[in-house]
Amino acid sequence: MDIQSSSLDADGLILHSVQKATVHASDYGVLQDTDTDGGVPSKAEVLPTCLLCVCLSGSVYCEDVSPDMSAVPTLPKETAYLYARFNKITKIHREDFADTATLRRIDLSGNLISEIEDGSFSKLPNLEELKLAENRLTKLPMLPSKLVTFNANFNRLKTQGVKANAFKKLTRLAYLYLGDNELTAVPHLPESLYVVHLHNNNISTITDETFCKGNTSHYIRTNMYEVRLDGNPLKLSEHPNSFICLQSLPIGWYK
Repeated sequence: MDIQSSSLDADGLILHSVQKATVHASDYGVLQDTDTDGGVPSKAEVLPTCLLCVCLSGSVYCEDVSPDMSAVPTLPKETAYLYARFNKITKIHREDFADTATLRRIDLSGNLISEIEDGSFSKLPNLEELKLAENRLTKLPMLPSKLVTFNANFNRLKTQGVKANAFKKLTRLAYLYLGDNELTAVPHLPESLYVVHLHNNNISTITDETFCKGNTSHYIRTNMYEVRLDGNPLKLSEHPNSFICLQSLPIGWYK
């Protein structure tokens, strides 16, 4: 640490004392986004991540950061858990997580994210939990194959922005939260699911194939124990064969 000398007046009184710490940014990772007005980095964007946030044993906590955080921070090597909720992040870039293959959990809830570049999560082979709730997404990118929990509640997701097979290859996915969006159809649901929330969307119809296998009455969906379809323009009593494979009836409108 470098200390600047104190200034004295004629009577020997200390006028001021300035202490300046020498920080090696390479030890922390530095926010790299620039201000959109003139390309000048804001205060939040030049501070090393682990001074702006809290870094502790493989976890990085950047929640409700002041000054405003508008981009995903550059993460230290070996980061396993990122919590960057309630900030002003607007976009996820392909390179944001390119060097952190150790990530197991990402929580970006409560931001302003409206776009995720293709391939943004493609280099995260260990990611098990991804939370993007309370953002402004209208479509989803390709998701990591080992996801166990995916939460995109309270976005603006449309059916054309969620590919029919978006979750088909996620063979470990157990918890899927897509409530409070603008979906008009149920996407393909993998066999591994325990819980699926699709409440408060615009889903108006389902088929015998949506949850079950329409060509057989012997099929039982043993894992799935909770389905929410409430808040949709859908009368579930008109589709009795759509749930015969489930162990409990979905939550929704029957009368």
